[in-house]
Amino acid sequence: MKDQEIFSRIDHTLLKASASWEEIRAICNEAVQYKTASACIPPAYVKPVHETYGNTLTICTVIGFPLGYSVSAVKAAETEQALADGAAEIDMVINLGDVKNRGFDRVLDEITALKKILGARILKVIVETCYLSVEEKIRLCELVGNAGADYIKTSTGFGTAGAALEDIHLFKKHIGPQVKIKAAGGIRTREDLEAFLNAGCSRIGTSSAVALLTRGPGDAY
Repeated sequence: MKDQEIFSRIDHTLLKASASWEEIRAICNEAVQYKTASACIPPAYVKPVHETYGNTLTICTVIGFPLGYSVSAVKAAETEQALADGAAEIDMVINLGDVKNRGFDRVLDEITALKKILGARILKVIVETCYLSVEEKIRLCELVGNAGADYIKTSTGFGTAGAALEDIHLFKKHIGPQVKIKAAGGIRTREDLEAFLNAGCSRIGTSSAVALLTRGPGDAY
């Protein structure tokens, strides 16, 4: 697989709590240089990044991150603010408490509400697979599709484990035809990148793609 084919499917990511403006600028500069799908950054940096880069960069940000247990009204307000600040794509974290309590209608309503705010813009739904049973993963595939979301995403990268190929194969069997897959967390080699893309992922969230493809191994978030 050619480097540019991989870069075009990467959400070049920096979401650590201590990320400085210099580090965010470096990620964004690399995203522009290597033509990644987006730069995925914390909400507080969306506005200054948009003011700096304008339309040269697709900005992705996270909502309810990383634990997902903000109330739905807060997630909606976060989403509206992110769009106003210049975000083009949103990665939201579901409320895992609702999943464990079998409150699937609440999960569906929340995803649906955020997709309504986003309209034609891309919504990726982070389900945090490391905390889910197979039954829960299958049910969430159904909910993500029914809510009209664009992607199901494996992980925040801050849970007990990241993406696993077995989950990609499971998602492929159960997602709706319009839903794509994003893998994130623990993807640390070129071989990993190619394996997840070949398994059916349309996007990969990682901080290390540039290092892996141009310099050598790095760490993914």
